[in-house]
Amino acid sequence: MKTLSASVFSPQLVRQLRNYGKLMRLDKPIGIWLLLWPTLWALWLAGDGTPDQGLFVIFVIGVVVMRSAGCVLNDYADRNIDPYVERTRMRPIASGAVAPMEALTLFAALALIAIGLATMLNTPARLLAVIGAILTVAYPFVKRFLSIPQFVLGAAFGWSVPMAFAAQTGSTPELAWLVFGTTMIWAVIYDTFYAMVDREDDRKVGVKSTAILFGEVDLFVIAGLQALMLVALVLVGVRAALGFWYYLSVVVAAGLMVWHQWLARDRQPAGCFAAFLHNHLIGMVVFIGIVLHYTFNSPVG
Repeated sequence: MKTLSASVFSPQLVRQLRNYGKLMRLDKPIGIWLLLWPTLWALWLAGDGTPDQGLFVIFVIGVVVMRSAGCVLNDYADRNIDPYVERTRMRPIASGAVAPMEALTLFAALALIAIGLATMLNTPARLLAVIGAILTVAYPFVKRFLSIPQFVLGAAFGWSVPMAFAAQTGSTPELAWLVFGTTMIWAVIYDTFYAMVDREDDRKVGVKSTAILFGEVDLFVIAGLQALMLVALVLVGVRAALGFWYYLSVVVAAGLMVWHQWLARDRQPAGCFAAFLHNHLIGMVVFIGIVLHYTFNSPVG
């Protein structure tokens, strides 16, 4: 028994499992939060404040699985780039801790789990899941050819919104696409902050990004996108007939956006990265506003 335990839990195996976890970014859950909040917005709006419990579990697990799969594929695609970027040179594939073939095998396993989750959804949601999978696979490669890969990331991160509406209601109404558009704008905002951290390294290795595209007017363009997102959030509130608590959350979100601009004001990597990391608070605040609206405005009896 001791020999079996030593074999199963050998230091080498534990170390490699940790490397797989790092490859999936399980040690850095910010991406999970950024993907999860819009998904929860959609589930609560589609379910009028009471989403199906089974769908809630499926989508939360799906968020973790798809984000992990996307990270694995991204690092595989960037395996010849990451060693030359300061922030990414110690990632598992770039450092040699995980072999490229191991990464592909892990991606395939995560993809199978995602497929299994998708089979539990209705037909409209399953069809949308196919498009979501295509977006997830496409994103790691488009930054070599497009100057706006953040828009593709936004589409990938926001695709859970129409999926949630389809799974909950069997359709994707105008509100679903309005929330999707809001999520897409938000992703461009926070991922531009993220890209500003690596801007100089990305120029050297030939990776394209909105941070490079926007150049010296980056913060000005981000401010414009933030204003556009706030307008979109207001339109979501009008379309979904949301009340005081929701609009209060939008006001708080606006304050957070001002704070993020201040954090990145000098365009220093640390400040830009902090602005990126704290963006998930916007998603959390908006979700709290939606929940409070349905909590205090639910029909009596």
